[in-house]
Amino acid sequence: MNIITFLWLLTFAAFGLAIWAQFRVKGNFKKWSKVPASSGLTGADVARRILDINGLHDVPVEPVPGKLTDHYDPISRTVRLSEPVYYGNSIASISVAAHEVGHAVQHKERYGALVLRHRLFPVANLGSSLAPFLLIGGILFSWADLILMGILFFSAAVAFQLITLPVEFNASSRAKVFMLQQGFIRNNEETGVNKVLGAAALTYVASALVALLELVRFVMMFFLSQQEE
Repeated sequence: MNIITFLWLLTFAAFGLAIWAQFRVKGNFKKWSKVPASSGLTGADVARRILDINGLHDVPVEPVPGKLTDHYDPISRTVRLSEPVYYGNSIASISVAAHEVGHAVQHKERYGALVLRHRLFPVANLGSSLAPFLLIGGILFSWADLILMGILFFSAAVAFQLITLPVEFNASSRAKVFMLQQGFIRNNEETGVNKVLGAAALTYVASALVALLELVRFVMMFFLSQQEE
């Protein structure tokens, strides 16, 4: 088995992990959506209270259609929660809401990894759009410089994925601290919070692993093509 074949197998395994992680997120969210939080608070309530505690009174909390469409918009400085999270009072709902508010607090405090991710986003977005065309063109026409350019652009997208990991883990860590300190959950409810947020974090790990292995495969292909010339 040559190195390229081995990397292909690793990439397929990483894709399998990513698919499994998505199923796990949906499964855990569905399970813990059926378990009401002892506080009786909804996701919107928890988000608003944590924002206010951190002096973010001007950051609105808005419902958005869909499931697992929750996110923090750093441009408009808005926490947007999917309707099941916004209106729900389950362990899953308040966990996701607290996590998204964690990003708002990161933004306020200029958390280093988040600042770096915001600065890298335009380059990463361009890289993820151009890299496939450059790589395919370089491979089809055996143009090493084009492949190398594609690798450089793709590297920016991979870097963005890797920087996302500490951002997401930190937001989840903040969410747990906020909920425990403010009494939004009891100690016996931590298991559900960990299950919901842990499954979500796994999807980011899997995505980063897929991207990193793809990058390594492209780099190996480039060096092997150079050796054949």
